[in-house]
Amino acid sequence: MNWNDIRMFLAVVRHGQILGAAHGLGLNHATVARRLDALEKALGTRLVTRRTNGCELTEEGREFLPHAEQMESAMLAAYDSARASGNTISGTVRIGTPDGFGAVFLAPRIGEIVKRHPGLSIELVPVPRTFSLSRREADIAITIGRPRKGKLLARKLTDYSLGLYASKAYIQERGMPASLDDLLQHRLIGYVEDLLYSSALDYTGEYHRDWRSAIAVSTAIGQHEVVRSGAGIGILHTFMARPDPELVPVLPDHVLMRSYWTLIHEDLRPSRHVTAVAEFIREIVALNRTHFV
Repeated sequence: MNWNDIRMFLAVVRHGQILGAAHGLGLNHATVARRLDALEKALGTRLVTRRTNGCELTEEGREFLPHAEQMESAMLAAYDSARASGNTISGTVRIGTPDGFGAVFLAPRIGEIVKRHPGLSIELVPVPRTFSLSRREADIAITIGRPRKGKLLARKLTDYSLGLYASKAYIQERGMPASLDDLLQHRLIGYVEDLLYSSALDYTGEYHRDWRSAIAVSTAIGQHEVVRSGAGIGILHTFMARPDPELVPVLPDHVLMRSYWTLIHEDLRPSRHVTAVAEFIREIVALNRTHFV
């Protein structure tokens, strides 16, 4: 078997289609399809069923997938070991994070790691979703809460707080609530419930069981901007809301606590460039711990 053929197979599985895999690999559609054909011929079996709307693993493909991932892990470890013969740290590291943490906290600071290690290339993906480390959607994932399964190296990054906030203009117009029950007399900003990717994000009920959002937004940054515009009262991350001069805390004694964790797949434990970036993230969070609570 040719390792490049296996690499094509993994890309097709992860993108769900040959065209997406080709774009991700920087190749043309015909090349990826041809290499997938070559792998199936070498194995003497069909690995994926090709449809007009994408590709689906066959039973044989599902059985072969973990072996292909093990081969990929071995290749990554061998590559990293070869690079480790020198003193430089280089390579590409993709970081998947929640949108608020990634865009507001990490993005303005991530350039420092590249200054330290010019051979590094960082891909920061700050979006409200989970990331599959086994499918190589990210090398490092920042999650809300600790995962309960998977071959993962999990370390707690920090606790963080959330609270009720409104704009100064909104409070001038509508007044300050005196109690949690008073919230029901105000326009409330929340999240799109069916798009929540973690149960830890389902927190409006912790403020009031009858919470009804007048405006629902699927991202933390979007909620922040809606509240900032004067549209109503929302539950915002303290590290995002506290520095904003347009916002004021509402019922500040009522605070929610959550935790960020860093996750790395066990197969990437020997990867110096991945561990260097993970350590950098932990370092800058530790230096800014008071921002989060």
